[in-house]
Amino acid sequence: MLTISAIPAFSDNYIWCLSDTASDKALIVDPGQAQPVLDHLAENGLTLDTILVTHHHPDHVGGVKELLSRFPDCRVTGPADSPYKGSTNLVHPGDEVIWEDITFQVLGVPGHTLDHIAYFTDVEVNGRPVLFCGDTLFVCGCGRLFEGSPEQMRQSLQTLRALPGKTAVYCAHEYTLANLRFARSWLPEDEGLRTFEQECQAARDAGEPTVPSILENEKRLNPFLRWDDPAVVDSARAYCSSRGLPADSDNAIFAAIRHGKDNF
Repeated sequence: MLTISAIPAFSDNYIWCLSDTASDKALIVDPGQAQPVLDHLAENGLTLDTILVTHHHPDHVGGVKELLSRFPDCRVTGPADSPYKGSTNLVHPGDEVIWEDITFQVLGVPGHTLDHIAYFTDVEVNGRPVLFCGDTLFVCGCGRLFEGSPEQMRQSLQTLRALPGKTAVYCAHEYTLANLRFARSWLPEDEGLRTFEQECQAARDAGEPTVPSILENEKRLNPFLRWDDPAVVDSARAYCSSRGLPADSDNAIFAAIRHGKDNF
């Protein structure tokens, strides 16, 4: 039986653990810290044999070296064209990664960083296909553009938007309430966003994560996936008009939304 568990790290990171109860093997995604992972493995009797890295930021790779010291045979899979040099299994967009009976597709999703990749499998865990997307797509948000352009990020999000709607989206941060405050300011009449904000606030008040989200809900609610939604376009054009920004293409609309979030 396959299970996915959230391992909290730092103040708002999630390190994901995919485990197989039949073999007691574990796959870890983006271990920014080692100790929370070691604690989780010990508590659940798991052996780490694979790490997936989405990009080079320290809060995603900072724990790899210590984990390897404890599990020296562990495979570290990460982007080939990356400032991070700790991966032992280098992959490019279009490659596949096999773990147990699961095949992950490697998707190129530059924008947040230029080396950013995501991992998708149509093998269902808890009844849903799985997407490990790092800092590209968040619940009702997307990653800041530290290295890439708005055009690159929109294309990356278009790649993710095309995945099956029932996909569970396992992102790497608990940014949901902050993202929803911005989304509600951008689309104050959106009743779906209002209801979802209430649900997420209740989850956080109960100490529960808002992640994973479901892709079909992201496509319906997340303004960063709705650059061609008339309501979002209208808000973007009003925003651009008051700031002298272009609003004449999907890329320009997306850039306006990202500009709005950056200055919110």
